[in-house]
Amino acid sequence: MCGIFGVVAARDASKTEALLGALFRLSESRGKEASGIAGIAGDTIQVLKSPVPSTELLRTKTYASYVDRVVQRAPVAVIGHSRLVTNGAQTDQANNQPVCVDNIAGVHNGIIVNEDKLWGDHPALTRTHEVDTEVLLRLVRHCAIQQGSFIGGVRDALSRVAGVANVAMFASELDQLTIATNNGSIYYCVDAATRFFAFASEEYILATALAKTGLPALRMQHLAAGTGLVVDLGTAMVQTFPLALSQPSRVTERNGVHRTLDVRELASVVKMSSRPPAIHSDTPPAWFREAEDRNREAVARLRRCVRCVQPETIPFVGLDGEGLCIDCRNYQPIVQKGREALEEILAPHRSRTSRADVLVPLSGGRDSCFALHYIKRVLGLNPIAYTYDWGMVTDLARRNASRLCSALGVEHIIVSADITKKREYIRKNVEAWLRRPDLGIIPLFMAGDKQFFHHAQQLQQRTGVSFQIWGNNRLERSDFKTGFCGFDREGYKDNSLFHLGLKNNLKYVGYYASAFARNPGYVNASIPDTLFSYFLYFLKKNTYLDLYDFVPWDEDQIVTTLIGEYDWEVAPDTKSTWRIGDGTAAFYNYIYWTAAGFSESDTFRSGQVRDGSMSRAKAQSIVDEENRPRYASLNWYCRTIGIDLERTLRVINEIPKLYPV
Repeated sequence: MCGIFGVVAARDASKTEALLGALFRLSESRGKEASGIAGIAGDTIQVLKSPVPSTELLRTKTYASYVDRVVQRAPVAVIGHSRLVTNGAQTDQANNQPVCVDNIAGVHNGIIVNEDKLWGDHPALTRTHEVDTEVLLRLVRHCAIQQGSFIGGVRDALSRVAGVANVAMFASELDQLTIATNNGSIYYCVDAATRFFAFASEEYILATALAKTGLPALRMQHLAAGTGLVVDLGTAMVQTFPLALSQPSRVTERNGVHRTLDVRELASVVKMSSRPPAIHSDTPPAWFREAEDRNREAVARLRRCVRCVQPETIPFVGLDGEGLCIDCRNYQPIVQKGREALEEILAPHRSRTSRADVLVPLSGGRDSCFALHYIKRVLGLNPIAYTYDWGMVTDLARRNASRLCSALGVEHIIVSADITKKREYIRKNVEAWLRRPDLGIIPLFMAGDKQFFHHAQQLQQRTGVSFQIWGNNRLERSDFKTGFCGFDREGYKDNSLFHLGLKNNLKYVGYYASAFARNPGYVNASIPDTLFSYFLYFLKKNTYLDLYDFVPWDEDQIVTTLIGEYDWEVAPDTKSTWRIGDGTAAFYNYIYWTAAGFSESDTFRSGQVRDGSMSRAKAQSIVDEENRPRYASLNWYCRTIGIDLERTLRVINEIPKLYPV
């Protein structure tokens, strides 16, 4: 989930400082919450790390001093890390990388999803940090002692790991850099003539860094999933080895002076976006449960469409004299084009080498996870998975994405926003909304994720793939969100997920402009971000293929496959597998349900009733379950953006209802 990189320059160090700076800056796109570097200087492995973005680290005197000691004279051997926080807060330096344990300094990109099991299975290992990288490095050392070989230890340890693991390590006893990957998110180049080696998490990052530094354009090589390599620090020569224990490894290990670890931390205060909110238990208080019971009783009395389950409070639902909603009266089936049609489109563009041929957006939710499975296992394509992390991707979603990418051996590119800033934007807009609640303005809370489209297009160009294949479920329409802005369904006559039409675009902009004028709290630093997001979502044309336009979306098959084949994780605060990886969904759906008596679940499950995949009775049962407030998720959301949970929930419950209570 982070950016890792490194350089070995055995003969000429003249451009190493500039190259490291370029690698640091470019790798920051994969994580902006902490950064660090480890390098070999004589008989020590010197480590510097800090809970700040890499661009800030590079501007410090401490980093300049580090460069003087470690980087400016050959031979140079360094590895670096730009962190997207997953396990362990960056405010505890022990969780930041490089991680140094058991005479190993290592950097890790990915998430180990069986971390607790590994600790439990190896009670002799001592845990001192929260970060999952610790168990990997301690297990490498443990296995190396058992195997009598460091490389043997790497292979044995990675055979026990579930989840993505891209790792680069200096072992104190070896004059070698060891790198390994179980999903293929490593690219490297080597020049035997100049005794030079470099690697990074993405081909684009490495190639661009070399070009910016004025170094020769070397051939980029992909370290395939299930492969490791060692780099000799004296010659920069490379040996590769398989991670599979069933295959022989003939790597020569070269011992050197047994080095000590020297870990230095850059003193820095992590800026807090706001005063930390009060800590609340995940157990809902009595007043909240009582309010839920009252609301649930009132919602149960709502008149609903006699064919689907949409209630009368949905904007422009239009129940007629016979009790039918507008969607059931005007229903047009969604007809899949068939797998054969998709194969025909893809055939001329399939890669005939190991290079990727398609980009697959991966949110960590069930539809995108199954799409990645289908594209890799059924269609036989070579995908690159892509995630845009804007601060509201949950750890559960990240872990599930890690499960899929490691099991499938799929390279995973994460583009990380400035998460602190994004969460601050959300906080400002939610606090403004709480002062004057307005159901039409709720999508503003999610505006920050729409840059997903921009980065997807950029990555398609950078990776050279011909297509993006998404996993959108067209039954999940939420037209009501713009309906709360006061206009009808005109412009929604097709099955497009994003289309508004010119007339409704103008109405939409006008509604928001009026709301901003009435509520000055919306006039804040998030406006440029919001405007760009609006352009990307509603105005800019996005070209992609959608898997479920060609093959049926089958909920039972999706859930059974993901849980059965990938041990896909479910949420503890709901029985549903729907929208459990989206950190915002529980919050805004709670508002809609509390104030209007329905959520996205009502419209989604009604779509399934109309297409014949679910009975009305079953849909109503599922809606009743999915509309139960997910208190733990509400707690996470408020804590994450920095607002008080109880105050927020009380304001939401005081909103005038669109139904009699």
